[in-house]
Amino acid sequence: MLTPTKKNQSGVSLIELIVFIVVVSIALLVLVGIYRQATINNADPIIRMRALESAQSLLDEIISLRYDEATPTGGVPACSTVGAIACNNLPDDNMNDVDDYHNFSDTPYPNYVRSVSVTTANNIKLITVSVTTPTSETFLLSAERANF
Repeated sequence: MLTPTKKNQSGVSLIELIVFIVVVSIALLVLVGIYRQATINNADPIIRMRALESAQSLLDEIISLRYDEATPTGGVPACSTVGAIACNNLPDDNMNDVDDYHNFSDTPYPNYVRSVSVTTANNIKLITVSVTTPTSETFLLSAERANF
């Protein structure tokens, strides 16, 4: 007669199975949280790029204009130099020189606000363009325009 032998069983115990489920659940929660954050901030680069592009385009437009209303075409001689007309440094509504854009504001896209500030010191005009996005971020671009 044969005696029954004890067989080695292979498999997973209940405790091992519960530990596995807990570890996988924690890892899944972390991954879902990261995915959720990435989805929420998905449009941010587009919003930022649009703001920077609109600020840069207006800054380029302003920089290409004359230093002052009294500056002749070509910029020579510069206003307020010997033998030249005095600079007036006053904004008017012609939009044909840098000063005219002081306190200018518009909305290049819906919910975007773009504004300009022009300050003068030592015959150099600092032009600052700021754009506020729909997410309330503000981007500033500045450039200096010299009297030449």
